[in-house]
Amino acid sequence: MASFTISSPSKSSSFLSSSLSSLFTPCSLSRKSFAFNISRSPICAPNSLKCELPQPVNYENGIPTIPVLNGRILPKFVESNRMDKAVNRNGAKLKLFSGTANPALSQEIAWYMGLELGKINIKRFADGEIYVQLQESVRGCDVYLVQPTCPPANENLMELLIMIDACRRASAKNITAVIPYFGYARADRKTQGRESIAAKLVANLITEAGADRVLACDLHSGQSMGYFDIPVDHVYCQPVVLDYLASKKICSGDLVVVSPDVGGVARARSFAKKLSDAPLAIVDKRRHAHNVAEVMNLIGDVKGKVAVMVDDMIDTAGTIAKGAALLHQEGAREVYAFCTHAVFSPPAIERLSGGVFQEVIITNTLPVAEKNYFPQLTVLSVANLLGETIWRVHDDCSVSSIFL
Repeated sequence: MASFTISSPSKSSSFLSSSLSSLFTPCSLSRKSFAFNISRSPICAPNSLKCELPQPVNYENGIPTIPVLNGRILPKFVESNRMDKAVNRNGAKLKLFSGTANPALSQEIAWYMGLELGKINIKRFADGEIYVQLQESVRGCDVYLVQPTCPPANENLMELLIMIDACRRASAKNITAVIPYFGYARADRKTQGRESIAAKLVANLITEAGADRVLACDLHSGQSMGYFDIPVDHVYCQPVVLDYLASKKICSGDLVVVSPDVGGVARARSFAKKLSDAPLAIVDKRRHAHNVAEVMNLIGDVKGKVAVMVDDMIDTAGTIAKGAALLHQEGAREVYAFCTHAVFSPPAIERLSGGVFQEVIITNTLPVAEKNYFPQLTVLSVANLLGETIWRVHDDCSVSSIFL
């Protein structure tokens, strides 16, 4: 019987994973922001937005070596703010638990919030069945379960459902499923006859299991929120990469935001507006089968510009790699790629590391295996974004319960 037990890390342990490449505070949540920058030659230009960077990130064998943030090297104002959260808010009944899908992100969220992860025992029986037992009381508590439904999607989804059921049967007051990556989100409509809408089915499963609320990052389409019969907090990860791009010192006049397909135009337009209203370009593609894309032409001008391709996820990287090749053919000086969810199904790594991208920027909503690192890869952390959102949701629920 395989067993996985998550317990609270000790105070002295450095439990931030190597995927933590920077600590950002999103613009919508706080006025202070700072970042770690990858040691690359900056693009110096007038009227460029600059950030003060504490120290660069080094590379070893293509894998970013990230300095561990702790009380000794963290800026004093951030550390004091973090401790204030722990002192002033820890008295409320809030419990944070992690599944087995992305425990490193869960630990980073707990560290940002000044809390300790709840103790939970998750086992796999010999026949593959999942067993979950909470090892501390959650009676009357607001419980937050961090579990992305990343590959293997079915295993992690079932584990989340069982975790929700365990909390419900343990008399938790409110159960919030924190799903950084919502699997099956692409099956959100019928494109052909006799197809299923799996996104709605998964939403029903989470609701019927006993969840009272869902917190998700960058859903594939906004309509997925309507599939749930419970409140959904949709968190956008754009502030994280916007802070990072500001540190690159790229002149706004040289920048163009590119949507890799027509379906992502709204996402790219929103991103471009926050980059000094940068111009927009669109890659027109025709998909003949699932995970197979063929680029047709480019709408917009990218000649001599720094192109930033924006998408919600990279799966096999066929769409974004062919789009980048087209941008180079049209005269783009450099091509950057940003996506929130790095699914990285084969042969994504070969396509992304082939030299068409200056840099591939992702977040840690999904864990990135060490074998999938390559020199152009940069991983940004969304831990503080999720942590602050959890605090605000919890504070709102606590205030609401006073008047009930």
